[in-house]
Amino acid sequence: MQSKNTTKSTFMQLFQPIFSKETWTKINQEVPNLDKRVQKLKTSQLTLLISNAQLQEFKALRKISASVQCNDFSRTIGLESISHSQISRRLRTLPVRVSEMLFKNLLNKVAQKKGFGVIQQRLGNLFMIDASTISLCLSKYPWAVFRKTKAGIKMHLRLSFDGMAVPDAVIITPAKTADKKKLDELIVKDSDALNIFDRGYVDYKLFDDYCENGIRFVTRLKENAVVEFLGQRNVEEDGPIEEDVDVILGTNSRKMKHKLRVITIDDSVNEPFSIVTNDFNRSAEEFGEIYRYRWQIELFFKWLKQHAQIKHFYGTSEIAVINQLLLALMTYCALVLLKLEIEDQRDLLNLQRIAISCLFESYDSFLEKLRRKWGNGSRRINYDRIYKMTEHQIMNEETDWLNELTYDPVIL
Repeated sequence: MQSKNTTKSTFMQLFQPIFSKETWTKINQEVPNLDKRVQKLKTSQLTLLISNAQLQEFKALRKISASVQCNDFSRTIGLESISHSQISRRLRTLPVRVSEMLFKNLLNKVAQKKGFGVIQQRLGNLFMIDASTISLCLSKYPWAVFRKTKAGIKMHLRLSFDGMAVPDAVIITPAKTADKKKLDELIVKDSDALNIFDRGYVDYKLFDDYCENGIRFVTRLKENAVVEFLGQRNVEEDGPIEEDVDVILGTNSRKMKHKLRVITIDDSVNEPFSIVTNDFNRSAEEFGEIYRYRWQIELFFKWLKQHAQIKHFYGTSEIAVINQLLLALMTYCALVLLKLEIEDQRDLLNLQRIAISCLFESYDSFLEKLRRKWGNGSRRINYDRIYKMTEHQIMNEETDWLNELTYDPVIL
C-alpha cells in the first residue's frame, strides 16, 4: 500500500494499527470476501481516507476526494484519485462489523499500553455511562425520526477513566431510544468495576438485579425519590459529607428488595447533592471524589463533537452514519495511543494539531517539534476557574451546551 518514503512518516506511525497485516487478516476471517468485487477503493484505503478526514476535520466528501491530490497522502494509501460518489457508495456499503473491529482493535492496543494508573490503583476500575444526541435533518435522515419535525441519533457510550478518557463501548441508535434501555448492555459486570451514571438511568428493577449479581454502581438520587431510612453511618463533623445512610428506595408498588446507600455531599461550589450506591465498603469521601469524575464523559462528548467530524456526515444512510461515528472513535483512540507511546503531557487537541502540521514528514521531525519549548504568549488561561465552572454545570446536569458548537466553556 505504501512506498518506502512514507513508512516512517507521522501518518504511518499514527495509523500503524490500521496498516497492520494482522488486523486485516482478522477482519477478512470475520467478514469473508470483503473486497471481492471492489476494483478501486479497498476497505483499508477507505478507512484511511475517512480517518484522515476525521483527523483534519474535513466536512465534505469533495474535500476528502481532493485530499488524494496530495502526493504524499496518495503514495501512502496507494490511491491516485477517487471521486466523492465512490467514497459515499463504499461508506454506505461497508459492513458495520468492520468498523467495530477496527475501533476495538485500537481500543485493545490503548488498554495494553495504558496499564494501571494512579486513579485505578487507588479507586479501582471506573466506567462512566452516558448518552449524547446529535441532531439531524428529518428530510435527509428519515430513518432517524426523533420528533415530528426533527431527526437525530444517539451515542450510548461507556467510558473508562484513569486520568485519561477512553471510549470503552458504544451503541448507536435513533435519538428517540431512551437512555436507560441501553444501560444493561453497557454496564460492566466485573466485580472490581464501578459503574457511574446520572439519574436518567434510574431503574429500580435493574438495580435489584445488579445487587443480586454483585455489579457495583453509583448514580445521583432523584429529588422525588421515595426513601425508607434503615440506618445511619458515622460522618466527620466538619467534613464534606453531610449524611451517609442505608435506605430502601421505591413505593409499595415498586419497592426495591435490596438496600442501598445514600451519601449527601456538601460541595463548596454547588448545592449539596445526594448519590446512591450499592457499594458499602468504600468511604463516603471516596464516593464524593468518584462521582465528580463523571463529568469526564461529558467533556469527551464535547471534544468529539468539536474536533472530529460527527456533526457533518459524509452519507445519509444509517450504515454510513454509524460507520463514520465508529471510525471517529477509532481515530480518537489512535491519537490516545500516540500520546501514550511518546509519553507527551500536552492535551489531545494540541497533540493533534502538531501531528497535522507534519503529517507526512518524518516521525523524527514530529518528535523534534514536540520537544520545542513554546512561549506562553500574552494570554493566560485560568484552568482552575474553567474546571470549577464546568464541574458546576455537570453536577447540576446543565449539559445542553454540549450540543452547541458556538459556546465553548472549556478551552481544549
